[in-house]
Amino acid sequence: MKALINYGGLLLLAMGTLACVDPEDQPSRVYDFRVLGVSTEQPELMASTCERTPEALDELAAAVTYRALLVDPSGEGRPIQYTLWACADPEDRTCSNEADRALLAEGTTSAGELTLSINPGAARVGEDRLLLERVQEEDPYKGLGGIRMPLVLRAVAGDEEVYAQKLMVFWCPVVEGMKANEQPVLPGLRVDDVPWLDAELPELRGVGPFVVTAEDVSALEETYVVPGLRLQAVTLKEAWEISWHATLGDFSPQETGGADFGGQQGRHRTEWEPAAGATAQEVTFWAVVRDGRGGSSWVVRRARWSP
Repeated sequence: MKALINYGGLLLLAMGTLACVDPEDQPSRVYDFRVLGVSTEQPELMASTCERTPEALDELAAAVTYRALLVDPSGEGRPIQYTLWACADPEDRTCSNEADRALLAEGTTSAGELTLSINPGAARVGEDRLLLERVQEEDPYKGLGGIRMPLVLRAVAGDEEVYAQKLMVFWCPVVEGMKANEQPVLPGLRVDDVPWLDAELPELRGVGPFVVTAEDVSALEETYVVPGLRLQAVTLKEAWEISWHATLGDFSPQETGGADFGGQQGRHRTEWEPAAGATAQEVTFWAVVRDGRGGSSWVVRRARWSP
C-alpha cells in the first residue's frame, strides 16, 4: 500500500503496513516513522558568473550539508537504512531512472537528525555527464528560474519505507541584485505566551487548547531579486510557513504563515490540543519552517503534559 503525503511542502511517498493514511489522520499527529523536514546548507548555490568557466563550475560543485529530520516514535531506537540520490527529473519522485540518477550517500542511522556532506553539483551520470546539465535539459524554462535538482532520500525502518524529495537550487546572477538564499531560522517559540526554551520541560495541564506561537520573524524574511520573463529584475519578499507536529494530539491550524493572493501574511499562531483520554506523558513537538525558496530548518521542544 502506498500513500502520497505532503507535510508543509516536503513531498513524501510512504509505503508499508503503517504507511496507509486513514481519513482521520492528521499530518501534525506523529505516531509512525516519517521524515518531517529536509534542508541543505546552503539552501542554494550561486555561481559568481553565468559564464561556463572552471571557476563557476567549481562554485556550483561546492559541498553542502544535507539534513533530514527522521522521526520514529514507536521504533524504540531501531536501525534506519537510508539511500540518498540526486536525479534529473523532478517528476521522478523516487529517482527510479537509474540512467539519470547519481548516488550521493547510503548507510544506517537511527531516529533524529541525519547529517551528510554531499556534492550534488559535481554528480555525474551516463557517459560522465554533469547531472546539472541533465536537470537543465528537463527544465521547460532551461534554468531561467534556477536549476532545481531533485535530492531523493529513501529511508527504511522495519517494514516502513519513506521517500522524501528536496529540490536543491543552483543559480547564477542573471540580473543585478541577485544573491544566494539564506537559511530561515526560527528565533524562538512561546507556549501560552511564555518563552519555550530548548533546555526546559514545561508542565502543561488540562485539556487545553494550549496556544503556541513563534517569535516575530518579519525582520528575518528576506527581500530578494529574481529574473522576470523579459529578464528584468523582479523584487519579492519571503513569507515563511511553519508546519507544526507533536507525538500526541493535534495542532490547529497545522500550518501557519505564508501569504494570500493580496500579499497579506498569516500569523504564526496555532493551538495544540491533547488527545481525549490520553494519560500523562512527555510530548515531543516539532516546528518546521520553510521560506518558499528552498530554505528550511526546524526546532524541537518537549513538555510534560497531564490531564
